[in-house]
Amino acid sequence: MSNHRRINQDSGNTEYYTPSNIIEAARETMGFITLDPFSSSKANEVVKASCFMDEYDDPLNKQWYGNVWMNHPFSRTMNKLCITKLVDEYNLAHISQACCITFAATSEQWFRPLLKFPQCFIHGRTNYRLPDGTVKKGVTKGSVVTYLGDNVDRFREAFKDIGTVKV
Repeated sequence: MSNHRRINQDSGNTEYYTPSNIIEAARETMGFITLDPFSSSKANEVVKASCFMDEYDDPLNKQWYGNVWMNHPFSRTMNKLCITKLVDEYNLAHISQACCITFAATSEQWFRPLLKFPQCFIHGRTNYRLPDGTVKKGVTKGSVVTYLGDNVDRFREAFKDIGTVKV
């Protein structure tokens, strides 16, 4: 991967699935997952959202609802668009609560809107799953799960063994 792609969190591949322990902590926090707006049928085998949108559904231009899990297609362009959409949908009360995994890119402008919400800075590097079920090793950055919602105590409890939680 080129230095440009490393700096901008863009591997060129958007098919990285979140490990099940992180999804389970999100489900424990929110009770259930209604919508996964950047997903696939394969990823939803673990996420188990009532509804998911894939690349053909144009999730940036649809209204979101319910309890949202978001592992967006990380890229220089999509980071800002996805985070803006998530925060807007929450502020408009279209979604009740959300858990969102991103790189812990605290120096990046797209990350700043997430800083006002509770977060779990995951211990170690997150080894994402690939579509064939194998695990991607060698991730170059740490990850963080941000929580948007009122169940802050449940978030803290669900994520306390996964990383350092700040509220």
